[in-house]
Amino acid sequence: MRAVLQRVTRATCTVDGEVTGETGPGFLVLLGVAPVDTPETARALAAKIVKLRVFGDDSGRMNRSVLDIGGGVLSVSQFTLYADARRGNRPSFTGAAAPDLARALYGEFNAALRSQGVSVGEGIFGAHMVLDLTNDGPVTLVLDTAE
Repeated sequence: MRAVLQRVTRATCTVDGEVTGETGPGFLVLLGVAPVDTPETARALAAKIVKLRVFGDDSGRMNRSVLDIGGGVLSVSQFTLYADARRGNRPSFTGAAAPDLARALYGEFNAALRSQGVSVGEGIFGAHMVLDLTNDGPVTLVLDTAE
């Protein structure tokens, strides 16, 4: 799995003019699923994300997790994280999981976040989504379970 995490003060996902998910302070997580990923991969990545200490403490140092600040996550499935643009000008997405697997593991990932006490807003799998966010910092991290 690949995840791009953006620390945000707020983020919303809109599909066809309707807000489908949102969060206040916390993370916007763009999640890509690979064919080799499993429910265990999804749970491990969720556990890592909720424990990442990238939010400011009283001294302004990145020393608090999303759990510590009572923050939330807006989770958005994004197969394009597995784009391969090394050849030509049109990316290939053969490194991304098939839709059925990706949908299931996206759900598993979101459930794992919730089971650890994080409020989770969601995008709509496979839909054209419009994301609106205020990046905080900016702080942006890329996590890849294959590395």
